[in-house]
Parts: sequence; structure tokens; C-alpha cells
Amino acid sequence: MPVLNSIAALQPEMQEWRRWLHRNPELQFDLPRTSGFVAGKLREFGIGEIHEGIATSGIVAIIEGQGDGPTIGLRADMDALPIKEASGAEYSSETSGRMHACGHDGHTAMLLGAAKYLADTRNFKGRVALIFQPAEEGGGGGNVMVQEGIMDRFDISQVYGIHNAPNFAEGEFFTTPGPIMAAVDTFHIDITGKGGHGAMPHDTKDPIVAALGIGQAIQTIVSRNHYALDELVVSITQIHTGTADNIIPGTAYIEGTVRTFDPAVQDMVERRLRQIVTGQAAAYDVDATCRYERGYPATINDADKAGFAARVAADIVGEDKVTPDARKEMGAEDFSYMLNARPGAYIFLGAGDGPVLHHPEYDFNDAIAPIGASFFARMVETAQPL
Repeated sequence: MPVLNSIAALQPEMQEWRRWLHRNPELQFDLPRTSGFVAGKLREFGIGEIHEGIATSGIVAIIEGQGDGPTIGLRADMDALPIKEASGAEYSSETSGRMHACGHDGHTAMLLGAAKYLADTRNFKGRVALIFQPAEEGGGGGNVMVQEGIMDRFDISQVYGIHNAPNFAEGEFFTTPGPIMAAVDTFHIDITGKGGHGAMPHDTKDPIVAALGIGQAIQTIVSRNHYALDELVVSITQIHTGTADNIIPGTAYIEGTVRTFDPAVQDMVERRLRQIVTGQAAAYDVDATCRYERGYPATINDADKAGFAARVAADIVGEDKVTPDARKEMGAEDFSYMLNARPGAYIFLGAGDGPVLHHPEYDFNDAIAPIGASFFARMVETAQPL
């Protein structure tokens, strides 16, 4: 089964929808134009049950199939990023400092394409719940939608999501059973010393020296405190301090990210960070505190559902273009909350060569939209056949 012909015929429309979304990026939960556009298209498709305002701007739309059966959930994220676009596309962002740099405009267009096909054909039993989610980029909109009860309210039995993957072969799929994306945590370290003249360091308690010591010690968490085959990333991503070449500042700030798959490893990292900060502060005679924030949990595919998703993908593009046991990714996704609530799977779709996600020159490849839409549609028809 290749790309569905009627969905292939929708490619110009999906491109038009996607580029409208690209020109009009919105952030986090504040998506009035985006969600209004999506709801309007769903109504045009003849979908009568559309629930708006979930998690502020999220939407769940229900398509009834033919006959009784379960409800399958399909999810797309809608929010953009606070990045100034440099793609040079004629449909570039019309809002300075905001752009669709992760392809959520494309994900939304793909799910809209699948929605139109499914609403026209209804070649399945049960129901489809189309989940259009806000605030994937740091806001945890997936968690909010789950907390607001969408899984129980709409009796969703399984749920699937898709993400484009630049620099993987165009039109190829990859997924894996079990963990596929990492949990993400953030640490904040505030150091307070005593500032003074750069020529008289003996009269100060230098927070810069303490920050350097803390930063070096943090690197030993990965190299000396955990088993080498347990995936772990601890990265310092920000250090802020100082204002001039002859002033020793009074404070310093360190921030970083932690990526894990195992809660025990996560606990170890938090414990060691606090121990290092306390010990290094004493060694350098400064005060320091560590604030550790747990973010999105690991994205964990149900093994059976991941295998099913890979088989459906193979029906569309061929087995040679599907990797069912791909390596884990150290990125994070709030689709994890939906997979914690219901069995399902997350799958990646190669987008071909181009700038990486979250890059100011990134642009979604419209050529893959019919492939992603066909995947969504065939998931429903295969999981809930007539």
C-alpha cells in the first residue's frame, strides 16, 4: 500500500495550510490564530464534534467510523519557537522573533490531511480522536491535556504521534520499542561570594573560581558516577557572571540540562549535583544553592504498538525504508505524558537534507506531508478495520 492516492492529491492543499501556519507562528498555549485555523478546516471537512479550549488552545476532534469499536488517538503539536527566522522562504514568519523551527506546522498539516481523508471515507470501525496540542516546546501542553482528562473523556484506547527528522533519508521511518526519547531535567546553580577589585583578589570570595570548580566537578558525574552503558547526558549550557575586566563579581549563575532514561540514574544525578555544589561551595568559601527541576519524562513506546506502527509504515513506503529498532534519541518530547496514560508509539519520518531542528534556517519539507498523512490514516484503518 503506497501513499494513499486521495491524500497524494491533497499535497497542494496541505502545502498551502502548512505555509499559512508557517507565516503565522504562535507560542506555547497562546495559539488563537493557529487553533482557529485548525478548527475552521475541521469544520470544512464536515467533522461535527470539535472540542476547543482544551489546555487553553488545544483541540480534540472526533470522527465517527462505521460501527462500534474503540477510539484511536492521533496527535500533532501546533506551537512555534521564539527564534528569528533566517530561512529566506517567501512564506517566512510574519512575526519577528517567532518561527516554526521544529516542523509543528508540518505535523499539523499532516494530521489535517489525514482528517480530511478519514472524514471523507470513514473506512474504519469505532472513532478517531484528532489531538491538536499546544505548548510542546517547554510548556508541557501534552501533560495539561492529559490532566484535563482527554484520555478518559474521549475513551482513547491507544495514541500515536509523529515527528519529522531532518538529515534522515526523505520518506523513511524509524522507531523503536521501549524508550525512544529521554527524560529532560534542568539544573540552576546560584553562587554568592564577595566582589571586589580585580587587583585585590585576597579581599574577595571569587564566585568565578567557584563556578569553574563546580563546572569541572559536574563532568565527573557522567565519567565516574554512573555505569557506562546507562545512557546519560549532563551538559552545562549557561554561565553568567562579571561585567568588566578589573572587577571580581559578587555572584555567578550556572544552568544546564540532564537527559536520562532510568529514574534511578535521574535520582543519582540530582543527588550528586547537590553534593558537588555544597562541597565546592565550602572549598571556595562561597555560598551556593542548586535548584533541580524535573521536566518531561522519557518517551516510552509500547513494544507491541511500536511494532504495529513500523508495519503500517512499511505498508506505505516499503520494509526497506523502515527501521523498527532504531537507536534512542537524547532529545525529549511531552508526548511522553500521553504514552504514560495510554499505550501507543512515537515514530520519526525522515525529511531529507537541510538545517536541523531549532535552527533559524530550518524549514519543513512539504514533500513528506502526504507520507505522514497516509501513515496516520492507515494506522486507523489497520487498527480498526471494517
